[in-house]
Amino acid sequence: MITSVVVSYQVKPEALAEHVRLIEAIFEQLNAERPGNVEYKVVRLADGVSFVHMSSADTPDGSNPLPALAAFKEFGRDSAARVATQPNPTAADIIGSYRPAAGLGPAGP
Repeated sequence: MITSVVVSYQVKPEALAEHVRLIEAIFEQLNAERPGNVEYKVVRLADGVSFVHMSSADTPDGSNPLPALAAFKEFGRDSAARVATQPNPTAADIIGSYRPAAGLGPAGP
């Protein structure tokens, strides 16, 4: 069963560097472990303090394996001290998704 969630929130400006470091650690662990049943993306909006996390998981019970990752647990620890607005998780349905093959991406100038 594929389940998807989108979470949006803002962080306190003084916590921005640590927050980004913790997010990067999640991606380091994902890249090291390479789970095949989860898709995860995080974007920071133009204001510099708003974040949107998008996650999809394909598991028999509809659970998401992200919360079990050590780096994700570390990200969640003390998150209340870093965020300026409460995270707003929303279930989502994927209409389409595109990801180019490794090495392909936008052409440079």
